Amino acid sequence: MKISKNFKSQFSEVINIICKARYNAIKSVNVELINLYWNIGKYISEKLESAQWGDAVVEQLAAYIQNSHPDFKGFTRRGLYRMRQFYDAYKGNKIVSPLVTQLSWTNHLIILSKTKNDEEKEFYIKFSIKENYTKRELERQIDSGYYERVMLSKKKVSPVLTQTHPDINNAFKDTYVLDFLNLPKTHSEKDLQQSIVSNLKNFILEFGKDFAFIGQEYRVQVGKNDYFIDLLFFHRGLKCLVMVELKIDDFKPEYLGKLNFYLEALDRDIKKADENPSVGIILCKSKDDEVVKYALSRNLSPALVSQYKTKLIPKKMLQKKLHEYFLLESEREIED
Repeated sequence: MKISKNFKSQFSEVINIICKARYNAIKSVNVELINLYWNIGKYISEKLESAQWGDAVVEQLAAYIQNSHPDFKGFTRRGLYRMRQFYDAYKGNKIVSPLVTQLSWTNHLIILSKTKNDEEKEFYIKFSIKENYTKRELERQIDSGYYERVMLSKKKVSPVLTQTHPDINNAFKDTYVLDFLNLPKTHSEKDLQQSIVSNLKNFILEFGKDFAFIGQEYRVQVGKNDYFIDLLFFHRGLKCLVMVELKIDDFKPEYLGKLNFYLEALDRDIKKADENPSVGIILCKSKDDEVVKYALSRNLSPALVSQYKTKLIPKKMLQKKLHEYFLLESEREIED
């Protein structure tokens, strides 16, 4: 059946209405489900705390539900204790408890089982809501120690960057884990660039879902010469172009000269009038923080330097470093 262009556009609007309604229905069901688990968890928790129930009673409850209503799924002994754990974890947190219905039960179970303290749980709940993470995406971030990496971050940015983009610290990381690239130990910048583009979905997941890919080897013309930016993105939250220069070695101060030149070309010739000044990232294999600090201190362009790792950093190592960091901060507070 041939459909006219005018009707096809109108029919698409109907499809959008249906999709929106289905999404809202699923969202509504999830809210009710989370509230159900919260209320059951609260009921069991209060019974156990008041010593009216013991562990054996919870087991009896699970058996009773399964026998009387076999169609009620998930109310096993393990499931009921998960509901109690869920309630106990957030009942006193005035910030988190209003947010719990915005996550799926599956994601809640991942956070409950894979995190160690209240701060980490709160971090991943807020982060998952913001990024709308699936089960797989959330698991990868937790397994890659994203919370620890953020807490340990010593991100170095140029002073002008914090002036033009006050929220910059929430948009970028000090270290990116690109273990999904499967790069050999010895690789070229071209290998790195091509592998990133071939694994763009995972790269965006690691960089942040606000990034939209524009192109690789993006051409800018200055005078009679053509120049090529390794990777170019647009950041929806910052409302600006973000260019990435890839380096497979340690950061060198002279890299900033090329970056500044590209940023000037982007802002003069590519950036739209309603967009914010472009941001440049030098993504290196490694960096000396003191060298980066000196190099950026007088830099007049919105720039930052990050490093990448091609293998997952062992989470236990990150947790140890974070523990040492907190101890050091506590000692400084005592001295002050």
